[in-house]
Amino acid sequence: MGAGTDPGAVTVTGAAAVADVAADAHDSTPRFPRQRGDALVDVAAAYVKERQWDVFPGTWLEIVRGAERCSCADVNCPSPGGHPARPDWAAQATGSAVVARRLWSKQPMASILLPTGRTFDALDVPEASGCLALARMERLELSLGPVASTPDGRMLFFVQPGAAAKVPDLVRQLGWTPSTLDLAARGVGGYVAAPPTRIGGRGPVQWVRRPTAVNLWLPDAEELICPLAYACGRDAAAVRLRRAGV
Repeated sequence: MGAGTDPGAVTVTGAAAVADVAADAHDSTPRFPRQRGDALVDVAAAYVKERQWDVFPGTWLEIVRGAERCSCADVNCPSPGGHPARPDWAAQATGSAVVARRLWSKQPMASILLPTGRTFDALDVPEASGCLALARMERLELSLGPVASTPDGRMLFFVQPGAAAKVPDLVRQLGWTPSTLDLAARGVGGYVAAPPTRIGGRGPVQWVRRPTAVNLWLPDAEELICPLAYACGRDAAAVRLRRAGV
């Protein structure tokens, strides 16, 4: 990462490697599907079976005249291959592995999307801020849930549902104005793309800390908000200084 970041912070790739080693040392249960080499239908079914997460199929990538295009056919699609394929996606989301297999059998290349606000919420921050916060969380030995990184430079920290309603007040209690921080909570009515979903030519969504039996119980937003807000606030201050020419 660039100048101004915490020397103890880790890159997404490094964090993923460390997390895998730690998980392997403590988790004797069968390994959760990796983000490469598994059929999407198998990964979707595993999310339901192993994590009790609802899933639903999204759009997918197609090759049209030698170029990748989102199945929605919008040439200017902002998230090609990584958004809902139908407006009633919330009703389509299922907590049944059998139904999930049936859905993906109709379109095996469909992205794997997870509705937020049901079994988890997601705290969404820039990758640089997320890496800084993750390093602090690990030094503090905080209990963490799964953490994902997206190809557009975001990190998603999975927490207990209800976080979206609490985060603004939690941020204010720490002395920050919510609108000044690039920190959002995805809750009811939202969704996240799950690994190994690939977003256009940008690359796949990846696990920084993959789901295991060790992190089956998700932390509450209160447990993670302090390092996340600090990291986002630090990055926001650095941006303001650069804009001011300092």
